[in-house]
Amino acid sequence: MKIGIINERKNPPDKRVVLSPKKCKQILKDYPQLQIKVESSDIRVFKDDEYRKEGIEVVNDVSDCDILLGVKEVPIEFLIPNKEYFFFSHTIKKQPYNRDLLRAVLEKNIQLYDHEAITNKNGGRLVAFGRYAGIVGAYNGFRAYGLKFNCFNLPKAEELTSQQYLIDELKKVKLPNIKIVLSGCGRVGKGAKEMLDGMELREVNITEFLNNSFDEPVYVNIDALDYNKRKDGFVKNVSDFFEHPGAYESNFMRFAKVADMYIAGHFYGQGSPKIISAEDIKSEEFNIKVIADISCDFGPIASTVRPSTIKDPVYGFDPQTGEEVDYKSENAIAVMAVDNLPCELPKDASEGFSNSFAEYVIPSLFNNDEDDILRRARVTGRGKLKRRFKYLQDYVDGKE
Repeated sequence: MKIGIINERKNPPDKRVVLSPKKCKQILKDYPQLQIKVESSDIRVFKDDEYRKEGIEVVNDVSDCDILLGVKEVPIEFLIPNKEYFFFSHTIKKQPYNRDLLRAVLEKNIQLYDHEAITNKNGGRLVAFGRYAGIVGAYNGFRAYGLKFNCFNLPKAEELTSQQYLIDELKKVKLPNIKIVLSGCGRVGKGAKEMLDGMELREVNITEFLNNSFDEPVYVNIDALDYNKRKDGFVKNVSDFFEHPGAYESNFMRFAKVADMYIAGHFYGQGSPKIISAEDIKSEEFNIKVIADISCDFGPIASTVRPSTIKDPVYGFDPQTGEEVDYKSENAIAVMAVDNLPCELPKDASEGFSNSFAEYVIPSLFNNDEDDILRRARVTGRGKLKRRFKYLQDYVDGKE
């Protein structure tokens, strides 16, 4: 079996990679029957010579490989027919901008495995960059706060090389006595929490956060049932929320009335209630002035009107008009909604992803996929959508 690590060709350029040099070396030691080739790249966070140093072959052409590994979508013109690919296709949620990509994958008889669909039997993701989105997103949220109020100026995350450097910069900051609400307890939320704890912010419980004043900055970490409630008033468990999201409504305003900053690291499921509606954000009681929307879903948070970019990460939102404005305007909410945050910490993110990919995916290639990891992630095969992804047929056909 030959695995090829492809050069990332999507714009803007992505420096991340599925397997680091050291992880490649370890995999070859564990599976001597395997070959790994790396397509030469001047973009990748790990240089070609770093792979060569670990004994990994660097080539200009990986078309002789059986399996090709990438991070972002492969441009259609670079897809090699009749191959197996792993990458984030951004098609399985019927993203309209990648409809033609999925069509091309089918036409070229490509067997596509989507990283986002690599899960355990309970649906939990096994390989993801979420933790690093949380790490960088929290940092960028504080950077946005400093810019909004002109009280400190943090360097861009992409100018720093590791999570520890980000934490070191945050620890230099003197925050006023603000209240910060962090939503989410998954990979993204935990990554953001690492940063808040790393800068030694005090964590308080919900009752304290809602009712007390403090002489220092504090934060609270809330989960789905803390900011959503059943419309009928019954209290049930979180699985009920995920199974019946339409039975719930947002209860976030109780936090918005007292918080100064919101870091959104939650998972937002289809049919879930809006967290911050247009009516909520217009309220005189809405106190939040900085929103770091790490999840960057469109719909749950009224101020997220578009994704922002690494180059220009902060924009302003006027809660009364619903329009984008200068984020330094007095009444504007500063919004950080970068949708490719892990790209700003490519080395750490790549190493973390490598560990997970080597632990869960590589063994499945050699053990006859005994845990069905590959089966669950296989979107296409033999020119057709696989059974789990048949729901995409109308999307492919242009009917929706």
